[in-house]
Amino acid sequence: MDSIIDKFDKYVMHSYGRYPLVIKNGSGRRCKDENDANYIDFGSGIGVNALGFCNENWSRAICNQIQTLQHNSNYYYTAIQADCAEKLCNTTGYQKVFFCNSGAEANECAIKSARKYSFDKYGKGRHNIITLVNSFHGRTIATLSATGQDSFHNYFFPFLEGFINVTANDVDDLSAKIDDTVCAVMLEYIQGEGGVNTLEQSFIDAVFKICSEKDILVIADEVQTGVGRTGKFLAGEYFDKKADITTLAKGIAGGIPMGACLFGEKVKDVLTPGTHGSTFGGNPVACAGAVAVLDTINSDGFLDEVNKKADLFRKRLLNCNEVDSVSGIGLMIGISLKHKSAGDVAKKALENGLLVLTAKNKVRLLPPLNIDYSEINDGLDILISILEEN
Repeated sequence: MDSIIDKFDKYVMHSYGRYPLVIKNGSGRRCKDENDANYIDFGSGIGVNALGFCNENWSRAICNQIQTLQHNSNYYYTAIQADCAEKLCNTTGYQKVFFCNSGAEANECAIKSARKYSFDKYGKGRHNIITLVNSFHGRTIATLSATGQDSFHNYFFPFLEGFINVTANDVDDLSAKIDDTVCAVMLEYIQGEGGVNTLEQSFIDAVFKICSEKDILVIADEVQTGVGRTGKFLAGEYFDKKADITTLAKGIAGGIPMGACLFGEKVKDVLTPGTHGSTFGGNPVACAGAVAVLDTINSDGFLDEVNKKADLFRKRLLNCNEVDSVSGIGLMIGISLKHKSAGDVAKKALENGLLVLTAKNKVRLLPPLNIDYSEINDGLDILISILEEN
């Protein structure tokens, strides 16, 4: 293992703080390292492996597609991209979709689309986008600029102008900062990287009311919350709200890079030929993976099971003395601890065969959506024993 890590560190940019684990292969919700030690996965590649490792139906769809057509320029049509778009729009109730390769790209598309909508209708000067303090929208210059965390606003100066931060759940702050220069409000219903914090219904209601009155678009960043992660296909369903634009990525293609920007009726025609593009967006292999994911999530009872599994996680965690509180919805779980460090717990979990994540000062769990009950209990046995040890 050391030789692989040494080679990796020699040639790969050190832009991540990596754990000392070389994953060799995976099946279901478990993986093995180079020494064939087993690990239960409560992180799913930061919410990407929605169906676990190498799901049979997903793998078959990927293999069949890659042996048929691996790439096609977007100057031409493919049936698989049309099928994927149809399923995604029918599932979400949106009218159009733009495919790209990541959450940051999906959010870039949303930012451009909101500004073009406003420019087309009102002309220059109505380009500001309100985002929330503690938000995270990506690592490109535009999405870093949109991110409402000072820790990300360093090194890469100058950042892009046109973003105004509002304190989450503060309606007065929102009302004070919305003016005639604002074209959109961009939010995460649950701030994932910001600490698995769920927005309040009253604040969401105020955002949509104010934006509707002023013809300001609402952009929902559902890169982490979407595709069934919360027990509904979109987290916005819990708030009985549908944003004008919703962005997806992470779990949408089950482990193949894909992002998607969904457009409602008001903005479905805002992008015209030449105004946006992506060489790999809508790649046939990614679309095949996404179709397999969508078919699974939309199958009878699947999301009901996600919610039942989420209840099991919360019930057991809240019975642990070290757990102060549990945040999030569905299988997007943040665990606040009374005494222990989330980072130390994550390291100790790795040593004991369990993969978990952190978000700020919380332990974060994003298990595969199809994890079974025995795997949940086995993983929680490890985690709770770590939390309760002296």
